[in-house]
Amino acid sequence: DGSTPDFSTIIPNLAIKTTILAWCRDHHAQDPAPPDYSSVEKIVLSKIPEQTSSRLTSGPDIRVSERELLKAVAENPPVLFSHAVTEMGPSVNSRLLCSTSTSSSSDESVIVTASSPYTPLPLSTRPACFSASGSSSSSTEITWSEIPNLKSQSSSSLEEQELVLKLKSSDIFEQETGLVLLRKITRTKEEARVSLCSPRLLSALRSLITSRYSVVQTNAIASLVNLSLEKSNKVVIVRSGFVPLLIDALKAGSSEAQEHAAGALFSLALEDENKMAIGVLGALQPLLHALRSESERTQHDSALALYHLSLIQSNRVKLVKLGAVLTLLSMVKSGDSASRVLLVLCNLAACPEGKSAMLDANAVAILVGMLRESELVCKATRENCVAALFALSHGSMRFKGLAKEARAVEVLREVEERGSERAKDKAKRILQIMRDRKEDEDDEIDWEAALESGGLSRTRYRVGKDDFAANSTDF
Repeated sequence: DGSTPDFSTIIPNLAIKTTILAWCRDHHAQDPAPPDYSSVEKIVLSKIPEQTSSRLTSGPDIRVSERELLKAVAENPPVLFSHAVTEMGPSVNSRLLCSTSTSSSSDESVIVTASSPYTPLPLSTRPACFSASGSSSSSTEITWSEIPNLKSQSSSSLEEQELVLKLKSSDIFEQETGLVLLRKITRTKEEARVSLCSPRLLSALRSLITSRYSVVQTNAIASLVNLSLEKSNKVVIVRSGFVPLLIDALKAGSSEAQEHAAGALFSLALEDENKMAIGVLGALQPLLHALRSESERTQHDSALALYHLSLIQSNRVKLVKLGAVLTLLSMVKSGDSASRVLLVLCNLAACPEGKSAMLDANAVAILVGMLRESELVCKATRENCVAALFALSHGSMRFKGLAKEARAVEVLREVEERGSERAKDKAKRILQIMRDRKEDEDDEIDWEAALESGGLSRTRYRVGKDDFAANSTDF
């Protein structure tokens, strides 16, 4: 129809690629090489109607950015991920009330409070690494007068072109200069984040995230974090193939690169449409490992990334299969990031697989034990313990027995009397669930007594061996 196709919204089909490579390995065949650009172009043109094809071939040359995108299509066939709706009720983000606050990591961080009972802890929507000026950003001095004035779309495109030239330069100093400039612009100018999140700039940024130079890699990921703060950019960034690069940086990057990689994954996971894709692309296990990082920022952003990713069922099941329950419960017992780790456990307890794994791992006794030592834990941890117990109490016949063994009733009554309003409400509902189940057990019909009271003797209907032998001729 004459329109330009949008090749920026593609995700590599890793399942098909893995299947093909596995088939080649099993049949001792050589792995197929990705087709070159010219052959892909010929195939595409051969499928287009003749009139359109002639117009394309006779028209101007394909631009560099489109040529790069077509190369990406040749190497990574697209696959569509269906939108996964959270099972925890309406989207958390739709109920968030933003208010500015200072923190130890940044003067520009935004802290968010939520009124929903499903959110155990006030959550931030900005990664801890956002606006932090690390050593890498100060290595190249750039004054504010050098930052371009982005007053219109046309001037924005000019600035984008200048940034792309710097990012694509073969000179490392030029790359770093361009990245620091991009990082400063996108940190303070919201409109610039949208205009600069273009296929050309993302393509240039993608190559720098894999740079062997730590300073270049760190500033590239930090710039991506700033771009990802805009809601409209989040899906575009994921579909541009950044998640596997962020996973690699989280696994093997420098300490500062890992901080920004965790922050980027957290920021991208806020968008519901990205949650399934990030899980499928393999981010869950590296994020679990990053919970034990020496960096407080990496721990913080990894935990919140896992919290948002575990809002959908497919990622919950993956986390259970990865053994996340034992890992998270051990961190709760040791007190490592307990309040944030409990957020993820609350989500896992909301699915049958997670609930079963947590009950098997003695989660009830661990959570009740933390509540019993309430003087040693913070308010947020206490609230999240009660929230996790509340999730475990629903639809589980085993919960009451395990709670009784852990002497949970006395602890929950104390929370009901002295806890915060949020904790009081959940403790009250857990106790009510336990009372209701006790009444159900007391109301069960005693069939033996009923038979006796009705004049029916059990011995009257008991068929012994001799009785069967005596009456066998009747058959």
